[in-house]
Amino acid sequence: MNVIISDTKQACGEAAGGHAARAIREAIAARGGAAIIVATGASQFEMLGALVAADGIDWPKVTCFHLDEYISLPASHPASFRRYLKERFVDRLPAPPAAFHYVSGEAADPHAECRRLGELIRAHTIDAAMVGIGENGHLAFNDPPADFETTEPYLVVDLDEACRRQQLGEGWFESLDNVPQRAISMSVRQIMASRAIVCTVPDARKAEAVRKTIEGPVTPDAPASILQEHAAAALYLDPASASHLAG
Repeated sequence: MNVIISDTKQACGEAAGGHAARAIREAIAARGGAAIIVATGASQFEMLGALVAADGIDWPKVTCFHLDEYISLPASHPASFRRYLKERFVDRLPAPPAAFHYVSGEAADPHAECRRLGELIRAHTIDAAMVGIGENGHLAFNDPPADFETTEPYLVVDLDEACRRQQLGEGWFESLDNVPQRAISMSVRQIMASRAIVCTVPDARKAEAVRKTIEGPVTPDAPASILQEHAAAALYLDPASASHLAG
């Protein structure tokens, strides 16, 4: 795992977006197309801005997969990750991607939705996974203790209180009671199967999770610590999120 600390939050996102853009261009050049995973949340604003502005990406050759979504939350809700990705990523691209496979949190059967998405993503090798880390150390919506063993690409998960309070604190919901208690999430193993992982984690509130990810043991109690085992994972930090690291 490579750790890159930028001078500012903006620079952190720009560096991560640049890395993702290079990985996509290289995949298209080498294999004629690319498949990527796109994350959401406040930590991804600057990274996504840099990625959509990047030159030289033939977006009609890129297939995109959605990382996670709340169960039963309408796509029209301000906190919907489908809405986030459409407004902040898909609608800003210079050309539509080959496909964008959204997670439908409103599916009548969330487990059937997991199976549908699993069949789609198994047909691809992911070239670049853009992810973040939660305040509780989660990777996607895999809260601690995360399932490091399942080979299913997508799971129905229960969200712990720390995760739900983060969503409230970021301003996505009016009260904790409004934050959904379940979600569909890409599994840890599916994320780790990506050729490259670009993890963008700015802000002081993530500092302890970052410390455990980089300096702690690999454990389901700190889900993002699994990134230590990925040879092409890059963790992009700003001074605030790196503030608990030794030295």
